[in-house]
Amino acid sequence: MNRITMLSSAEKVKGQGVASAYRELVNLMTTHHADKYDIAINTYRASEITHYHTIDFPFFVSTFAKKKRGVKVGYVHFLPETLDESLELPWIAKQVFYKYVIWFYKRMDVLVVVNPSFIPQLVAYGIPEEKITYIPNFVSAKTFYPVTTDEKKALRKAHGVEEDAFIAIGVGQVQHRKGVLDFIDVAKQLPDMQFIWAGGFSFGKITAGYKELKAIYDHPPANVTFPGIVERADMNTYYNMADVLFLPSFNELFPMAILEGMSSGLPVLLRDLELYEGILAGNYLQASDVAGFKAQLERMATDRAYLQDAKEAAEKGAAYYSEARLIGLWQQFYDGLLKG
Repeated sequence: MNRITMLSSAEKVKGQGVASAYRELVNLMTTHHADKYDIAINTYRASEITHYHTIDFPFFVSTFAKKKRGVKVGYVHFLPETLDESLELPWIAKQVFYKYVIWFYKRMDVLVVVNPSFIPQLVAYGIPEEKITYIPNFVSAKTFYPVTTDEKKALRKAHGVEEDAFIAIGVGQVQHRKGVLDFIDVAKQLPDMQFIWAGGFSFGKITAGYKELKAIYDHPPANVTFPGIVERADMNTYYNMADVLFLPSFNELFPMAILEGMSSGLPVLLRDLELYEGILAGNYLQASDVAGFKAQLERMATDRAYLQDAKEAAEKGAAYYSEARLIGLWQQFYDGLLKG
């Protein structure tokens, strides 16, 4: 049986999408392909394929043992320019780290990107396009799914939320690039609605804009709740308490939260970013600023037909990015590497 080794430290830091994407793939491989591949995690055994999910330095060193690693696959969840808006690092540390990121990617035989918009950017860094494959993120419907109306009421009661409140939920690390300030501004203009942001400061004080955001996090408006970093096993509860997933991010990769929300039955409201056009077209509502977000939420709260249309659009997205559809794509990918 062909051996595939997964190397990752993603789950050491809670509240980041990389960990969720990693866990979904591991679950898919061990559940559906256990009879085809011998899967191991975080061991340096000899393998036909070694799949690098994170860019830890010990993993980088391991790439030089070419015969033991087999085909080296790198999972690209971020680029230097996306990190630039997430972390505040000293200038020298930033320059060294960003060069290291690309150096790591260049050590791979094949790169898998979660968003096709990454491909021209990686090519610009000198990585041949033929080494890059696009396979989107996905979520399992066994983990994220809609509950019944009665169950939804019970969840709200258990969390102290009004049964008939209109609730918008945001998910992710509390960062400027996630649009948290706009999320708060919209909440202030819609005091009759409830807003929840599930996430925290995964990287502590080196988070970009930490002081400003921490002040808001500690003293939010009356209609905003920050429950902190929520365990992934509990996220389906939070999605099902809400009426809409609202993510006003300025810069994104391919947020797992969008797929999770869609799979949980929520309509999705996003900023009109170009990167969403190729991967989510027709599956979400959009706006470009606080006024636009406010108008969209007000319409969803008062126009049930509009809300239902948005839900149905999100359901189509959930089906497209489901585990069921991705099972075959990953098998085809790995088999292609083994044959090649």
